[in-house]
Amino acid sequence: MRLMPARSTAKRAPLVTVVVPCYNYGHYLPACVESIVSQPGVDTDVLIIDDASTDNSAEVAAQLAESVPQVRFVHHTTNRGHIATYNEGLATVDSDYVVLLSADDMLAPGALGRATGLMEANPSVGLTYGNPQLFLDAPVHHRPRFTSWSVWQGDSWIDAQFKRGLSIIYSAEAVVRTSVHHTAGYYRPELPHSGDLEMWLRIASISDVGRVNGADQAYRREHAASMMHTYYASAVEDLRRRDGAYESFLATAGANLPGRDRLRTTVRRGMSRETIEWALHNRGAADPAEIDDAVAFAKELNPDYASLRVWREFERMNRPPGTPVGPAGRLGGWYDANLRGISNSYHWRRWRYFGV
Repeated sequence: MRLMPARSTAKRAPLVTVVVPCYNYGHYLPACVESIVSQPGVDTDVLIIDDASTDNSAEVAAQLAESVPQVRFVHHTTNRGHIATYNEGLATVDSDYVVLLSADDMLAPGALGRATGLMEANPSVGLTYGNPQLFLDAPVHHRPRFTSWSVWQGDSWIDAQFKRGLSIIYSAEAVVRTSVHHTAGYYRPELPHSGDLEMWLRIASISDVGRVNGADQAYRREHAASMMHTYYASAVEDLRRRDGAYESFLATAGANLPGRDRLRTTVRRGMSRETIEWALHNRGAADPAEIDDAVAFAKELNPDYASLRVWREFERMNRPPGTPVGPAGRLGGWYDANLRGISNSYHWRRWRYFGV
């Protein structure tokens, strides 16, 4: 990784197309579009694709296309699903850069200028991201006190992603060089939940990756009607889909990567640890059958699961009532739980400030 000061050398305003898929998010569209067309330092083109919404999304989008010069609008008369909608928009783009932004999310002020500045100065970078601020009612607008750039060679970034085991990028904060996107391809229909994770890996296999540090790059809305809450509520199912994304990448674009088997072992060990942690935290709250399913999946991912510290903690918590516990066992339990908490905090802070 190279860390450098953020110094844009752009001599022109790059053109960024933002594809905005929409399904029943009409009431969010005006704020989403305003966050795009108000971006300084870039020219923007907005393509709204309404996937046969049952609310007033089509009417709102049509009004925006009529009143905002940068906005174009496509309306589906039958619902095609989110993957087909994403790919339809991405395949038509011919600008310098492209962003896929859900209609319920927003770009942070200056996000596109910061991202394209990095990419204009580093032509090898095909994907740039930054911090996505999660919000419920309204985002908090922070003026960044500093910004810097991180740039990874693609294979180094892939290695970091496999070590994390959880997508480093959500989606709204990602800016992709359009030529790289067309070369790498688009979302895979067989990965409806984890397709973005697999696609970031695919892009990194043919280009370098950059990150804008010190500034929010997107505002990601959390609400009960979001796809994450309505379609993918099961923790174990989420883990299975993630595993599918990594396996899909290793079977296709990553088939010839050096250390392919090491990458698979690394990510599966990490996801096994995460699955057992989930089972540990949800004992007594989740359905016992779901706990059993999680444990079985953790063992399937990692035959060496018994060597994990969190597994020893899980076993201690599941001892039959009345089992005597000596001082060493109590000390070990305290130590394991605290070390796990420190490790989780470290990994979150590393992702928040350094992006991996």
